[in-house]
Formats: sequence, structure tokens, C-alpha cells
Amino acid sequence: MTITMDMIKQLREITHAGIMDCKKALQESEGDFDKAEEYLKKVGLAAVEKRVDRATDNGRVTYVIADKKAVMLEVTCETDFVAKNEGFVALTKAILNAAIEARATSLDQVKALTIDGRPVADLIVEEVGKTGEKMELGYYEYVEAPSTTSYIHFGNKLATIVGFNLPNVDTQVGRDVAMQVASMNPVAVSRETVPADIIAKELEIGREKAREEGKPEAILDRIAEGRLNKFFQESTLMEQEFVKDAKMTIRQYLAAQNKELVATAFKRVNLNED
Repeated sequence: MTITMDMIKQLREITHAGIMDCKKALQESEGDFDKAEEYLKKVGLAAVEKRVDRATDNGRVTYVIADKKAVMLEVTCETDFVAKNEGFVALTKAILNAAIEARATSLDQVKALTIDGRPVADLIVEEVGKTGEKMELGYYEYVEAPSTTSYIHFGNKLATIVGFNLPNVDTQVGRDVAMQVASMNPVAVSRETVPADIIAKELEIGREKAREEGKPEAILDRIAEGRLNKFFQESTLMEQEFVKDAKMTIRQYLAAQNKELVATAFKRVNLNED
């Protein structure tokens, strides 16, 4: 059967696969479009299987903000070249838009989504077939609050989203706090929200350091509490020194805008190790 350019274009519009891949799929399926789509899917699955042990050290982190919601997705691949590929970027955005529309709050929910009737997993397999690289959905984060903001850095390698307790937070103020999260990597919004296991670990570290310094056993707990307080000041967002002005904390910076304004949640995704 003769495979025409119109047939190739039609299959390409359906699958978004490359021209040569579409041509080969139609040749292999003797012009049957359903079989051609299945062929392209098998090519993608074969590519996935071949690359199962490969590292995905590159990729991109992208965010979307809509209404009172902010979502952030990390999609990984093998090379920076593919991370900048138009198809890879478009797929990432499509998954994000579907996630925020569906109000997905977890990575498992994102993986279960369909886009134009096609499962996300199939779309990823298809993109693998086009690029020849392993791809994976990495982190997915969700924040909902009266106001949300975001910041992205390092060529889509590092991004943050932050929620606030009040609506209509000034754009620059929100961005400053999101940049703070990116730069200083706090462990929690406030000391009250630090996980109990982290507190227990910091107290034990404080006791052990004091013990190594020869401090009396009777005062180890007091010393550990003092060091824990310093940890809170250095590692919780609201108590950290503002990176743009070390004379004030983030709490003080926000209070200067509105005495009731506080951050309520944040998420941070870094494709590279901190």
C-alpha cells in the first residue's frame, strides 16, 4: 500500500509522533491507523524497557497557579537536551494543566489522569518513543490558600510554591518569600509545624554535642533546648532572616505589609541535590 504524506500528517496529528516514526508505523500496519497507533505505543514501551536502569538526572520543574491553587511538577529525563525539547516541555505543561483542573493533590492522582482520553502513562511512553530517553514523573506538590505564589530558578531545575493566609498578597512580597524558600530551604513554615521526629533528632544532636564538650549531664537538656531554639530560627521560614534584609525575619517582613499576614504552607522541588 502506498503511504501518502496526508496519511502521515493525519497520524502525526493523532499521536504527535515524528514524521519518520509515523511513516514507518503506517508501513508496518499497511495503512491501518489503529494498528499504526498500537505500533507506535509498542515502540515507546520497548524504549522504556531498554532504559529502565538508566539514571534520569535531568528534566524540568514547572508550576501552574490558578485561582487559590498552586501546583508544581517535576518530570525527569536523561539529558538536558531533551529537557528543553518542545515536545517534552509541552507534555509537562499538559500534565500540570490537567492536574490543576482535576484538583489533584498527590502524584498518584496525577498518574491516574487522562488527557484527551489518553492516560498520562501512555503519553509518557509515547514521548519516550520519540526522544529515545527514559522519562519519569518525579515530585508533584499542591498548595491551596487564599493567596498563592511561586518562584522558579536555575533553568527550571528549582521551583517553589507558597500559600498565605490572606487574599491579594502583593506580587513582589509573595515572590520574595518564594525566593526565600528557594534560597534557604526551610524545613517547615514555623516551629509549631516542624515534624516531631526532626525535633527529637535535633535535641539528641544538641545533647550529644554538649556531652562531647564536657558539659555536666544535669544541664544537657537545657543546652539542647537552646540549640533547638537556634535551629528553629535558622530552619523555619517565618523565623529565618530575610535574605534581602538580614535585620528582619520573614515574619517581620510580612507583618510590615500587613500585621496579620503569614505564610501557611510551602513546597520546594530541586531537581539537583541541595
